[in-house]
Amino acid sequence: MDIRRLQAFVKIIDVGSISRAADILNIAQPALSQQLASLETAFKQKLLIRSKMGVTPTAAGLELYRHAQTMSKQLDRAMEEVSNGTGPLVGKVSVGLSPYCSGSSLALGLLQEVRQKLPNITLHLSESFDDIYSEMVMTGRLDMAIIHGAGPIKGVNFMPLMKENFFLVAHADFGFGADTATPVKLSDLAQTPLLVPPDYNFVRKRINVAFARKQIVPNIVAEVEALLTLRDAVAAGLGCTILPWAVASKIVVPGQSLIYPLSSPTIQENVSLCIPESIPETEAGVAVRELLVLLAQHMVTSQNWPGTQMADPPPAG
Repeated sequence: MDIRRLQAFVKIIDVGSISRAADILNIAQPALSQQLASLETAFKQKLLIRSKMGVTPTAAGLELYRHAQTMSKQLDRAMEEVSNGTGPLVGKVSVGLSPYCSGSSLALGLLQEVRQKLPNITLHLSESFDDIYSEMVMTGRLDMAIIHGAGPIKGVNFMPLMKENFFLVAHADFGFGADTATPVKLSDLAQTPLLVPPDYNFVRKRINVAFARKQIVPNIVAEVEALLTLRDAVAAGLGCTILPWAVASKIVVPGQSLIYPLSSPTIQENVSLCIPESIPETEAGVAVRELLVLLAQHMVTSQNWPGTQMADPPPAG
């Protein structure tokens, strides 16, 4: 099996078009189509469904895509490690950071640590709402990711890092008082206009669960992903939001918005490091992961991040 055919197949799925993949790979489209036909013959399965909108993988195509990603990644790593020999750690290490999670606050510290201690490693940091990081880790597109939740998810392993409480961020005129040490009860938010992430986000899911348990229908007036827009909207009094402290502290505007703890119930979520189950880690990846874990531990022990606690140990077995 020619690894280049598999890499071309991955590119077709990534861009969703045979013609665009051919342009990117500098291959004639008929030649690329022939490579795809050869793969379908070899595996005795239809791998792609063609339409006017492009191509989409079949179930068999998705399975091959996952394995091809793994093999391509391992080949790249082998070339780096063999070429480097016993010299300093080199290569690219990709880390996903969930935007509405404390993990995103570790990005600058991680970049500083890698530049200082692992200068020959290129760090790729990704912070996006559009990507499902657990899937990207499973297929090898990311080496690791910090995300909400504790699993289990097939194909990846979870390393608990911390637990974080969520806080209310509200305009000073919303009537919750000037005492930001006094918790706001969830029942007090029944009529409050809320600005929250979309349904698929872990923060939103945890908010939905908390309101459902109190049998309250939240007054969601908008779904906002961009933190700068969320900051300005809360400061303008358009609504309140609920976020972990690490994120809430980034969008609070002194003199305009305030951060309050929540109670009855406290809203809490796990933060974990997600790593692939079947793709071996490189030495460079292990080194970056160890730095990331140390930074997360310091975040908890420093007590500079209200509502952040040590993670529960993973279940036995």
